[in-house]
Amino acid sequence: MIKYVHLLLPMLAFVQLPAAETAPQKLFNGRDLTNWQTTPFGPSGEVKVQNGVIILGMGDGATGITWQGEKLPVDNYEISLQACRLAGNDFFCGLTFPVHDSFLTLIIGGWGGSLIGLSCIDGYDASENETMRIKSFQNRQWYNIRLRLQNQMILAWIDGEKFVECNIDEREMSLRPEVLLSRPLGIASWYTKAGLKDIILTPIQTTP
Repeated sequence: MIKYVHLLLPMLAFVQLPAAETAPQKLFNGRDLTNWQTTPFGPSGEVKVQNGVIILGMGDGATGITWQGEKLPVDNYEISLQACRLAGNDFFCGLTFPVHDSFLTLIIGGWGGSLIGLSCIDGYDASENETMRIKSFQNRQWYNIRLRLQNQMILAWIDGEKFVECNIDEREMSLRPEVLLSRPLGIASWYTKAGLKDIILTPIQTTP
């Protein structure tokens, strides 16, 4: 039996964990708001699904959706989506996500239309902490957004370019009051009409 062990080793290198532990999970089915609810922010815009896209109508403040499905991971995961600012000049993707026992929001296109960053770190929002970056966004152009939480690191990319890299070890994390209703996972816009699609969560495998 021992003489056959070397034949098995190459096969063992391709053994994978069960698919349920590693497979990407589509959070939006492309047809309706199953597992989501319109976030009751107040004077929000209309939320609807049209041609495979979630439309967040322009409201008097925030308009958004909040996850109501099964419990999601709070560490070692990625969320990816496509987002588009259809009208307006403020953030078209405010992605609120769980971070261990707290929450943060990734802002795309805020504070006049070009700011990127995390709110809030040590009490400072995305316009005031070290994650702030500036990028020009065009209305009606789709952007590929990817957020990763892995242990004590948060990273975010837009169209493959890294914009956020933040070590959150021993940092205080919190949310601005405007998006508290987005917990545990939500996406919102601010005085802006936005489109969202291809929302996917992927667990990240970690070594034992």
